[in-house]
Amino acid sequence: MQQPIAILDSGVGGLTVAKEVLRQLPRERIIYFGDTARTPYGPRPSEEVKRFTREIVDYLVQFTPKMIVIACNTATAVALEDIQSRVNIPVVGVIYPGARAAIGRTQTGYVGVIGTEGTIKSGAYEQALKRLKPHIEVISQACPTFVPLVEKGNFCSDETYETVRESLQFLKGSPIDSLILGCTHYPFLAETISEVMGPEVILISSADETAREISTILHDQGKLAGSDVLPIHQFCCSGDPKIFRQIAQQWLDEQIELTPVVWQVPKIG
Repeated sequence: MQQPIAILDSGVGGLTVAKEVLRQLPRERIIYFGDTARTPYGPRPSEEVKRFTREIVDYLVQFTPKMIVIACNTATAVALEDIQSRVNIPVVGVIYPGARAAIGRTQTGYVGVIGTEGTIKSGAYEQALKRLKPHIEVISQACPTFVPLVEKGNFCSDETYETVRESLQFLKGSPIDSLILGCTHYPFLAETISEVMGPEVILISSADETAREISTILHDQGKLAGSDVLPIHQFCCSGDPKIFRQIAQQWLDEQIELTPVVWQVPKIG
């Protein structure tokens, strides 16, 4: 039960999921890997994303995690089933939790999805939404310029606002009442996205729902951590550790303020 929950992402985006896990499951130990040296995953071929995901999982299994969370939507879309077939522990993605949350919030039945080129091209969200509610209307838009902004820590600026406004022009004129942030990087830009879309559009982040799913699975398997000792978390990145640590500390804030954290830059691939 003291085994860690392993969370992987193409960069800093998965920190949105890590924050929710830290908030909802404060006794759980986390090992996080952000592939910041090779981000973004969205424009890359599916086979390359699948290979990168395998390499990260191969690195993470040495820590004997009790669960693997693929916090990258692009990697979830193309590599979830592959990873599930390779390990004998639960592997959770972020697409179905996000889809379930959107189904529960929409009033009109029109749901928007924004994501990387890879995620939107895969059609994974549309498939998940229609499996849950066949007659739902889904309007999707790739926003490839968002991840580079987040990876630079540029969450709020005139450049950010203009980039978001231009990217969402198509959706702005659509009848959606809910918008899935189909990339875990996008919640970093939620304030700007909400400002552009207006108060009538609810933003859906999969992070909260993913953390709930993690909790449910671990509870059902009797693997929730029971120790009162503060866990020591590990945060790893493959690229520049300075900006990664800066963004992580800014985003996680009080969630890691009183918790021991080890920062690492391992070699993979």
